[in-house]
Amino acid sequence: MNNNSNKFIILINNLNFFCSHRLPIAEAALNESLNVVIGYGELGGADPLYLIQKGFKLSFVPMQRGGIDLFKNLKTFFYIWRFFRKEKPDIVHLVTIKPYLFGGILARITGVRCVVSAVSGLGYLFINKDLKSKLLKLFIYPLYKLAFNHFNQVVIFHNEEDAKDLVKWGVINSSKIKVLKGSGIKLDKFTKFKEHPGTPVVCFASRLLIDKGVNEFILAAKILKERSVIARFLLVGDLDMNNPKSLNRYDLMKIKSENIVEVFGYQDDIPSLFEKSHIICLPSYREGFPKVLIEAAAASRAIVTTDVPGCRDSIIPNKTGILVPVKNSKSLANAIQDLLENSKKRVLMGREGRKLAEREYSIENIVDSHLEIYKNLNSKNKR
Repeated sequence: MNNNSNKFIILINNLNFFCSHRLPIAEAALNESLNVVIGYGELGGADPLYLIQKGFKLSFVPMQRGGIDLFKNLKTFFYIWRFFRKEKPDIVHLVTIKPYLFGGILARITGVRCVVSAVSGLGYLFINKDLKSKLLKLFIYPLYKLAFNHFNQVVIFHNEEDAKDLVKWGVINSSKIKVLKGSGIKLDKFTKFKEHPGTPVVCFASRLLIDKGVNEFILAAKILKERSVIARFLLVGDLDMNNPKSLNRYDLMKIKSENIVEVFGYQDDIPSLFEKSHIICLPSYREGFPKVLIEAAAASRAIVTTDVPGCRDSIIPNKTGILVPVKNSKSLANAIQDLLENSKKRVLMGREGRKLAEREYSIENIVDSHLEIYKNLNSKNKR
């Protein structure tokens, strides 16, 4: 792929998410002499100058990250079309829903030769079974069908069940699918931590969304405090007001006033946070492949998570963590209590988690897989 004429675009809704989940892949593309342009919808706290100094070209592409407002979505569609027309990319890597839906359709319209679409997870529409969600799925079906119908395309999923669901839905041909376990991590950032002495710490680290199981985590903490189980419970993460399932500021004030969990905001030093923790908990309703659980494994920490797609794929049940039924606070509390009261079991799970991370979750493996995908698509295009 050492060809300076190849313009490579990554289109993503949030630049901070790019930095946390896709930066090493983009750096590897730069090293392959690709001309890399990052199109983004919002900064999310990222530093554009840092990326420019690394050699990336940045382009702001206004897009509505959530919601179904027709006018706003048409504007997003137009801005992505204008971006593609201006940059004339050879390869596009489309990350998050609006980029892979609208960008996938527009890649065909504007003549982009190679398309990689990254489906991190299927989101709340595939979790909820209410009438509104079912009707919205009917509405967006043709968008998915068109977005995954490029002649030279790979669609990356993070777990098998998400891929099977979309094949069953009839929007994608299985021959286009590639399953990669997450976005990878730099293992050297997570040393083989020993547990800190003192009161054990149970940590929830994620966006504060109902679908992440934040309410179940708080209820489980309440149950354990009522049982006089000694532990600190940390709620780490930010609100996401663009997501309809986010907690709001009033919810957060109420949680703080109850003094059941300790509320922290967004934390960017996850290795330090997990070093001080004993158990990592993510009682999510569904995931693609949660990076927080990969990081927990790399940090040698036992995990408690739910028996749902994505979460169950990221642990070895009863070896690196414990699975509990979704939306079940009592089962969640029981599993956490089991690990709090059995330090040997907890430490052993953490050690096995580290072995799993070293075996499967290194950033080098993920980067190599992406470069191979780009290379194969480029080769097919030249035939």
